[in-house]
Amino acid sequence: MPLMPGAEPYRHDGGEIGVLLCHGFTGSPQSMRPWAEYLAERGLTVSLPLLPGHGTRWQDMQVTGWQDWYAEVDRALGELTDRCSQVFVCGLSMGGTLALRLAARHGAEIGGLVLVNPSVKADSPALKAVSVLRHVVPSVRGIASDIAREGGAEIGYDRTPLHAVHSLTRLWRLVRPALPQVTQPLLLLRSRVDHVVDPSNSAVLLGSVSSTDVTEVVLDRSFHVATLDHDAERIFEESYAFIDRLSAGSGLVDDAVKEGTAGG
Repeated sequence: MPLMPGAEPYRHDGGEIGVLLCHGFTGSPQSMRPWAEYLAERGLTVSLPLLPGHGTRWQDMQVTGWQDWYAEVDRALGELTDRCSQVFVCGLSMGGTLALRLAARHGAEIGGLVLVNPSVKADSPALKAVSVLRHVVPSVRGIASDIAREGGAEIGYDRTPLHAVHSLTRLWRLVRPALPQVTQPLLLLRSRVDHVVDPSNSAVLLGSVSSTDVTEVVLDRSFHVATLDHDAERIFEESYAFIDRLSAGSGLVDDAVKEGTAGG
């Protein structure tokens, strides 16, 4: 099945610092592409994979599950850790959920997490009933493009496949109890108004992880897909500063920038 224009994965080979970016449920790399390019322009090695079942048509996602999505980000992480001296993982929405599972399972292989409006739990009665509902209704209205900025648009499905939603709820049930195993430095950026993921998800996350280096940033001007919204530049700048701080003294970011400049 051909990809939706703009939904292609993205890769940039830069310096010794690697960054993995994970897009959200029913979305595509397009929602993270400006962020990925911002980091690449600063000399970092960047990987932004397309999750299985995404970027084509919602029916393709109906036959995938969390194991498929996780396997792809795990594979991409492995490529980065083989190539880079230090790797950070960033995630939007369900991409944040996948990033948390990576962090809990890979420990010190991950230097830090940057999460934007991550989800860790079911917030509505409809979500809790999806295990039954999915056998009756194959899909419901899509969740893409929750963006405050006028003209902002996310490349994603206009329908949400319920078999895939059910699999996402199973992923939450694995990730949430494992949050105490997350020890990496954490930068959490959450929108004050989010029509897709309730802000209480961030409260649960912050109250459960074992990370001691935690920064929370509230985004007042953006909705759920904040990476394409009014606060996008702030997300990019905060994430780079976070990576720079955690690499301070190693010279890795400085070397990465020099390498990227030389290569450009």
